[in-house]
Amino acid sequence: MDSPAAPFPAPWRVAALYRFARFDDPAALIAPLRALAEAQGVIGSLLVAREGINGTIAGSEAGLAAVLDHIRALSGCADLDVKHSTAAERPFGKLKVRLKREIVTLGVPDIDPLASVGTYVSPQDWNALIADPDTVVIDTRNDYEVAIGTFERAINPRTASFREFPEWFRRERDRLLGEGRQPKVAMFCTGGIRCEKSTAFLKAERVEEVFHLKGGILNYLETVPEDESLWRGQCFVFDERVSIGHGLKVGDFRSCRDCGRPVGASDAECPACTSTASHPA
Repeated sequence: MDSPAAPFPAPWRVAALYRFARFDDPAALIAPLRALAEAQGVIGSLLVAREGINGTIAGSEAGLAAVLDHIRALSGCADLDVKHSTAAERPFGKLKVRLKREIVTLGVPDIDPLASVGTYVSPQDWNALIADPDTVVIDTRNDYEVAIGTFERAINPRTASFREFPEWFRRERDRLLGEGRQPKVAMFCTGGIRCEKSTAFLKAERVEEVFHLKGGILNYLETVPEDESLWRGQCFVFDERVSIGHGLKVGDFRSCRDCGRPVGASDAECPACTSTASHPA
């Protein structure tokens, strides 16, 4: 059962988190986690699966700390990856804690980020890697996310969901990697979780030099000064803030009530919905 939270004064504290771990009985983790979050007035979404935990939650500083401490106490979660930010207004409608098959859906069996992933690259070293002409830079996010912001030189796979990524890569592999010595491949996503899965997938596909941005775009935007940044535009986030920019400041996009995609401040209508109406299937 999903639960609303009691009113909470702004600013809201927001924590985007994930951890790949091995949970023998993930279903048993749901009720205690939900009960604690409810008791602390925490809202947002938490997904639990055999492969770990993923989500974004919001509440008071003390409430978030209690929930994060609980998660860190779970087997394999002591090094939980968390990105903190704030929101002036309520960023979620209610609390959702759900059992899933995957905490981020790639749809490829036996991909295990705990066994093999790409090389982490800090935000401070990311610019040099992606500026290298011998590096193939891939944005692993959905097309509507890429549309409002991405890194210079990044390839947009134009996927509607993350589970389309493996098919796209296998189809485009020869064009991307060419013949002879393979180039380096650098990938990124919002908080890092999709890159954990996608780099594990590329390693399974026998791509040797695979790198990913540690902490994702959120970590980069918080860490790298804007005048040194190779990020262009805003970063889509899956809550009521819709987008954020450098310094994790809330952006100027709003969410379309019909399709949920980001709509720019200068757009009178949602470009996605307008395009669909003009070109019906």
